[in-house]
Parts: sequence; C-alpha cells; structure tokens
Amino acid sequence: MFSVNKPVYILSSASVVGMEEADGPLGEHFEVTEKKDDTFGCNTWEKAENEMQRVALGMAMSGAGMREDKIDMLLAGDLLNQCIGSNYGLLSYDIPYIGLYGACSTAAEGLMLASMMCSGEGVKRCASVASSHNASSERQFRSPLEYGGQRSPTAQWTVTGAAAFITTSEKSDFDFFERKSKYVPRITAVSPGISLDSGVTDISNMGAAMAPAAADTLLRFFKDSAQKPKDMDLILTGDLGYEGTSILRDLMKSYGTDINAVHNDCGLMIYDRGRQDKHAGGSGCGCSAVVLSSYILKKLRDGKYKRILFVGTGALMSPMSLQQGMSIPGIAHLVQIEAEEV
Repeated sequence: MFSVNKPVYILSSASVVGMEEADGPLGEHFEVTEKKDDTFGCNTWEKAENEMQRVALGMAMSGAGMREDKIDMLLAGDLLNQCIGSNYGLLSYDIPYIGLYGACSTAAEGLMLASMMCSGEGVKRCASVASSHNASSERQFRSPLEYGGQRSPTAQWTVTGAAAFITTSEKSDFDFFERKSKYVPRITAVSPGISLDSGVTDISNMGAAMAPAAADTLLRFFKDSAQKPKDMDLILTGDLGYEGTSILRDLMKSYGTDINAVHNDCGLMIYDRGRQDKHAGGSGCGCSAVVLSSYILKKLRDGKYKRILFVGTGALMSPMSLQQGMSIPGIAHLVQIEAEEV
C-alpha cells in the first residue's frame, strides 16, 4: 500500500455508454448515451470505441474547465490488441501519452498511476481514460456477434462504455466545484495488485479467475493500513459479476474478513439481471470506469459516501494465450477515495 501524502483530487469525470447500458439501472447518470446502434456514427466497432474515448475525454476536460495544454499526462487503455481503442481514439489530443493494459482493472490502474504521478514532482494534472465495446471485444476474444454463439451462464457481458477522469494536485483547480458541490473526491491511498494464477482456463468464467486477486489485494490493504471493512461506506469491485462476487465474499470470510455489508460490484450494478438477461453481469474496461465516473463519484461529491475502496479487477489473458490452452491470471488494483469538503 502507498499513501498519497500530497493531496490528489479527481477534479472531473465523464462517461459515454451504449444502448444496453443506457437501458440499465444507472442509465440516467451517464453523460452521453448511444440511442441507435452503438456505432457512434462510425463504420466499424473499433472506430466506435475510438470515438467513445475521444468524447469522454473531451467532456471530462470541459467539466474541469481545462484545455489540453493544462494537462501534463494522459493515461489510457482498453481491451483491444495493442490498445488501439486508446491509441487511435486519443490521437487528436496534444498531450503526452502512456498506454495501459490492465484488462478490466484499467480504470483503477489509470487512477492509481495518475495519483502517484500527481503526488510527485513535475506532474500536476493527469487525464486517465478506459473503454470497452461489446462488439469489438466479442470479435477479438470469442466470436463475432453475427455468429450467434451460445453464452455460458457464468459468462459476463462486455460493457460498451468509456470514461475519463481528470486528477490534479492543484487545489486551486477545483474552484469550479465550489459552485456545484460541497465535496471533492480525493485519492488518499493506493495498493497495486499482484498477478495471481488460480488455474482457471474457462474464458466464460473470468469472475472466478479474478476473485482471488481481489481478495489478495484487499487483505494486503487492510493489513497495511490497519483499516477494516466497517471503516468504508463502500467496497466496490469491478468487475467480478455474480460468479466472481460470490467467490470473493466466500474467500474473504474464510480469511476472517467479512465484506458483505459494504461490498458491491460494478458488474452487478450496470445491468438489470432479470430484465436484460446479461447472465453473470457486466465486464470490460468500460464497466467499472463508467460506474465509478457516473454514479459513485457523484455520491462522493454529494457527501453520501465519505470513504470508498475502488478495486479494479482484470483477467490478463490474450486471444493467443487462450488458443494455447493457458490459464488466466488475475490482477486487482485498489484506490481509496475520500470525500473532502471544499
């Protein structure tokens, strides 16, 4: 665990989602929603993901009242090979860029690295972006949607969504929020994850692959920080889905740490399981990114949450590793966020 001793704040955020996400329980909280066909005006699914990233970052910068020349570093990632969702989507921004790959943990990875950069010397403001698109991810990791393949009950639905976050160590930057909100989210600690391989080889059960890594990161954080689950208003994982959530809660109990009372998962929150038929829930880089950006940070800004743990979970496989029958390592990065009065 690393304490972020120099104050680092999440100045603004913005989310862009597709039709299924807009139709879910959190639909009213997203800034931009696709209402037609999830192409976002583009002629390929991959270009649609590029466009989601571009729009999300532009909106987050606008919400912070900033132009690109005020941002020192841009961190971004997605699920596509060589992170082309980010590499192409953010080409129009004249900001020093670092690509990330943490699978579904990318939003947490980006915030963690942004806070560490902003708490040091030389970097004052960072932007971090994460995205996924259901159709582009299915084409890469499983089979194109046109094939109509059967889905396992443990399979999760890749979220079509992108979110961007602007972090800053300059307290003067959030004068803007004094007119909108009583509180500003502050990153107070981070805990990078350790890659764990539990031997899971089922591409349709990523929750099982990621849950042990989430448990490991949480247990290390509680030991290092001397905090307990009861000290949190929310422990938010993203995204284990129904299968992985059950495994995580059982694992934590087996180690004597019960998180059930304060735990939720982004993959459970973004869809209505009964009405939308998404099997084990949501997944993808965009899932935890848009849930945190659209819904959870608003609760922090309103003071309804005072302290949360955001634990991004990722399955670190590739199409090639799956074709070779390799197991799926999991990772979980933790970011502690608190509401600070301004």
